[in-house]
Amino acid sequence: MTDKIESIKALLQSEVFLLMLVLGTFLLGIRLYQKLKFPLLQPLLISVAIIIPFLKITGIEYEIFYQQTRFLNFMLGPSVVALGYVLYEQIEHIKGKVVSILTAVFVGSIVGIVSVILIAKLFGADKILLSSLAPKSVTTPIAINIAQNTGGVPELTVAFVVICGLFGGLVGPMILRKLKIKSKVAKGLAMGSAAHALGTSRALEMGALEGAISGLAIGVMGIMTALLVPFVEKFLL
Repeated sequence: MTDKIESIKALLQSEVFLLMLVLGTFLLGIRLYQKLKFPLLQPLLISVAIIIPFLKITGIEYEIFYQQTRFLNFMLGPSVVALGYVLYEQIEHIKGKVVSILTAVFVGSIVGIVSVILIAKLFGADKILLSSLAPKSVTTPIAINIAQNTGGVPELTVAFVVICGLFGGLVGPMILRKLKIKSKVAKGLAMGSAAHALGTSRALEMGALEGAISGLAIGVMGIMTALLVPFVEKFLL
């Protein structure tokens, strides 16, 4: 009986099973979202809602889960680069707007870093938590590297990045509508700068140009945040 339990546990902790679990729950989330069109049914949110209870019930440690699904973490980088093809298709709409795009993302990066640090300090957060929060608005691979280099906790940073992306993806389109933002470039920049990959997925639902610009914003935001975080923390921490 003990051998059978150990075999089941080994199966549940295997790389193949955990990869299939992540992909299966995400595909389920996509199916539900496409069918119901309810904003809260984001595929990533559905995956999180299923996987976390599963890990708790089965007793699988996060470190094991992270290690066994490392292939998906590796693919985060190439997936962001792949957005470059969408951007290439919309390149004509970007000509003549490079300066304004870079300026908007630069300002967005500063506001994103400074605002979260000041708010967190107001609530008494320590330096480690502040360093983990600072790169919340960039895509996961870049955010992890920034957190590691500034004394933050990468695991916390990943959680903050996901929460930021989910929140931005959910409320971003509504805020843009309320503010009566009509420019497709502005919509894409806002979604990509504030909510990285999850915001870009929502931007792609708005249109091809919005999605392309959002993908561009992810890359530019990542570079600027990586450069700005050390300087901002030097003065604010």
